[in-house]
Amino acid sequence: MPSNSHYLESQKRRESNARTYPRKIPIAIREASGIRVKDADGKMYYDCLAGAGTLALGHNHPVVVQAIRDVLESGLPLHTLDLTTPVKEAFVDELFRLLPPSFASRARIQFCGPSGADGVEAAVKLVKTATGRRSMLSYQGGYHGMTHGALGLTGNLQPKRDIAGLMPDVHFLPYPYSYRCPFELGGEQGWRVGSKFIERTLNDPESGIASPAGMIVEAVQGEGGVIPAPDEWLREVRRITKESGIPLIMDEVQTGFGRTGAMFAFQHSGIVPDVLVLSKAIGGSLPLSVVVYSEELDVWGPGAHAGTFRGNQLAMAAGLATMAFIRENRIDEHATTIGGRLQERLCQIQEQSSCIGEVRGRGLMIGVEIVDKRGGADVLGSYPAMPEMARAIQQACLERGLIIELGGRHGSVVRFLPPLIVTEEQIEEIAAIFHDAVGAAERVLLGVLQEARI
Repeated sequence: MPSNSHYLESQKRRESNARTYPRKIPIAIREASGIRVKDADGKMYYDCLAGAGTLALGHNHPVVVQAIRDVLESGLPLHTLDLTTPVKEAFVDELFRLLPPSFASRARIQFCGPSGADGVEAAVKLVKTATGRRSMLSYQGGYHGMTHGALGLTGNLQPKRDIAGLMPDVHFLPYPYSYRCPFELGGEQGWRVGSKFIERTLNDPESGIASPAGMIVEAVQGEGGVIPAPDEWLREVRRITKESGIPLIMDEVQTGFGRTGAMFAFQHSGIVPDVLVLSKAIGGSLPLSVVVYSEELDVWGPGAHAGTFRGNQLAMAAGLATMAFIRENRIDEHATTIGGRLQERLCQIQEQSSCIGEVRGRGLMIGVEIVDKRGGADVLGSYPAMPEMARAIQQACLERGLIIELGGRHGSVVRFLPPLIVTEEQIEEIAAIFHDAVGAAERVLLGVLQEARI
């Protein structure tokens, strides 16, 4: 049978130069079940990337596979644009059942194109239409997608450098990143100064920001380095946006459906947004995105937003099965417990390593910031990022059968996004592999750097 190298060479020859994951994870996946995948060479891996959070129940979960089979065998249509079907009706029922009652009772839903970025684009169009305003507020470190408007809202500069004319009137605010606090304060003092900065900026008649159409925020920044916002800060943001009449958009593309230990990450703070963007896990591994929003914003006319694949019935069936399984089996509570165990093990590894600056996260969305402790610490006691070590750890993990991803400033944060059904035994094995990989990467890279200095 063809090997990894066969598929990778073919991919390199025919696919776009924009491909990313195969450059860091050079394998071809032949089989997958739960949290395990097997490559074309027959090697097994623990998958702690899980489709960047898409595979809430892991690969080929029985309830998802059965839901897809049921649709295929029923004679139901596979594609319906925005015409309704029994599958779509049941999907919406389940989704609204998971929402806070105060939100669900006044909510409307817009089915979008298949990606999270499509949902973000729809949300922006919605609030601009409803308010008649043009400017948008976003956050440093935020990630909202790679389409033109969503990229304009994204903090990461690298993918924006070569693109002219991105969405205008986007203004970036400081996000509460305690380890690298923009105000050099950290902790509660840092986020309180940050929220006061936001409030005063919005009340300043000479701030340079036209009255905003909306604010978009992640309760836990994912691609930005797995940075959970303090609940108190998010409550302040909700208060400020309400008092200023600014619709609040929560981007829960990666955090939704139990990932952080609550069904939706905004629920930890007790707030209710005006707009909720959902994708990834909502399709049960298949492409789907939706925007759920307050009925007061539903002022756009017929055809104001559309998308050919907004009627993907297989994705709705798989998503319905996923949502119901998470609710019935309290998978969000499991994510809290098992995620806490993984963080505990990672903190133990931090104590024995020389390159881990911070372990943080919520539920089964966890980041490990890799730093260079040979450099001097700043006033917060934080060390410079060390992306070359992060890459070395990622490769050492892959060699040992563990797939992880990198993110954050300079790509120096190791990210864990395992399926929510991961067991305690698997967590122990994952932590053991990571521990060994960190040690190996430190021995090799720090040794090379030391020799280079001699």
